[in-house]
Amino acid sequence: MTSCPPSFYLTTPIYYISGNPHIGHAYTTIAADTLARYHRTRGDTFFLTGTDEHGQKVAAAAAQAGMTPQAWTDSLVPKWKALAERYDVSYDDFIRTTEKRHLDTCVKVFEQLKGSGDVYLGKYEGWYCTNDETFWLEAKLVDGRCPNPECRREVQWLSEENWFFALSRYSDRLLEHFRRSPQWVRPERAYNEMLAVLEAGLEDLCISRVNLDWGVPLPGGGVMYVWLDALLNYIAALGWATDDPKFARFWPANVQIVGKEIARFHTIIWPAVLWALGLEAPELVFAHGWITIEGAKMSKSLGNVVEPFGLADRFGAESIRFFLLREAPFGSDFSFSEEKVRLRHNTDLGNDLGNLVKRSLAMLSKYREDRVPQAVPGDFSERFLDLPMRVAAHIEALAFREALETIWELVAALNRTIDDRKPWALHKAGDDAALDAVLYDLCEGLRWLAHLLAPFMPQKAAQIWRQLGFDGEPTGDWALQLRWGGLPVHTKTRPAESPLFPRLDPVPVPV
Repeated sequence: MTSCPPSFYLTTPIYYISGNPHIGHAYTTIAADTLARYHRTRGDTFFLTGTDEHGQKVAAAAAQAGMTPQAWTDSLVPKWKALAERYDVSYDDFIRTTEKRHLDTCVKVFEQLKGSGDVYLGKYEGWYCTNDETFWLEAKLVDGRCPNPECRREVQWLSEENWFFALSRYSDRLLEHFRRSPQWVRPERAYNEMLAVLEAGLEDLCISRVNLDWGVPLPGGGVMYVWLDALLNYIAALGWATDDPKFARFWPANVQIVGKEIARFHTIIWPAVLWALGLEAPELVFAHGWITIEGAKMSKSLGNVVEPFGLADRFGAESIRFFLLREAPFGSDFSFSEEKVRLRHNTDLGNDLGNLVKRSLAMLSKYREDRVPQAVPGDFSERFLDLPMRVAAHIEALAFREALETIWELVAALNRTIDDRKPWALHKAGDDAALDAVLYDLCEGLRWLAHLLAPFMPQKAAQIWRQLGFDGEPTGDWALQLRWGGLPVHTKTRPAESPLFPRLDPVPVPV
């Protein structure tokens, strides 16, 4: 009897489609895709993304476009799927909150929570921000406006009879969970902010709207509050409402990646709802930082949104993937500019990695007719013995920049060995054994790099793989694949004529 491979469930937030996707959405999804691709080398992985299609902002945007909300969202969803395709994102499921499986889940959750007393009917009177789709206590308002620093719009007073979720009932359990498991919310900044929210006390949460039609219809009238509706996608996709065996296999989620602006919903409201349903909380919620433009967060109102499709056309999707994950620690804000992308492309990718591939295979072609030679393993087999484990540890910790820096230790060492061991001089001196040794080390190092880079740049990694003479793409558990000396002797390589990363010239400055 064979055991099942370890399961891993990973989600992005479902993206609110009141408009077109921007590079910030690509950033979140690329990070999740990198993590998913790595975990597929180790076991059964399920990667979910999707779109959040209900709420007042969507209804307003649809009305402005002269369309029904359903037609409006139907017209936008292909753009979000195209974004994933353009950046080679390998999701396993794409869920829409207008799908029947999601609507059925929401209604089942509502009925179960109403039956347990966790949902009750009450009267809501208070302030509501339409832009954030969020209810706010008066004490939280800033100068009478929405307290979200990225919003600060006017709020409106609502007085409605609505359904409430008894969030305050879970205050003590949430505090205990935070204090017992401080690593379940990361980075530390997000953990500290959410703990402060808990320590300030929680109010019960209004979870329905009676004066809005565009949402999940609830028995007896009204629609579900969009944020509760959105959160439930994570269990809807696994078939919670239908007792799908997939749910038992993959829940609780191992990692839920969100932007820091929605950490409160995912780390306070979400675990309380799950506990009320008798389910476990996610193992990790990671609230990453923002991409900024000259110090300001991207926003449509500021007009500084970076359009991701043209960016991929100009620089290459894989260079953008590399830049976004290499530029700053995942979790921190960082500044974006096209000049920074160009420099990363030309230096790290073009000069360091691309030239390494070209020089190594060109020398193999010149001195050994494209055939990997027989050689005794040298010091690389000892020096980089723990490299795959170190890279894996960084990826598992969502430390993508640190993982790439570790991979670049091997890139730098291989470039250095060309300069230090001088294959051309060994050939001239007739030292065949030493020449075979350095050529083998270079080719074996490229095999390792193809595996290690595959989660980050799957297409470029596959190109390196095929230039080494293999078909398909690098796959398999690193613990088994990355043992120095695994490249078969006499392998026939297939070096490409074009560079892996063609050099990009500076963009002319208008005068």
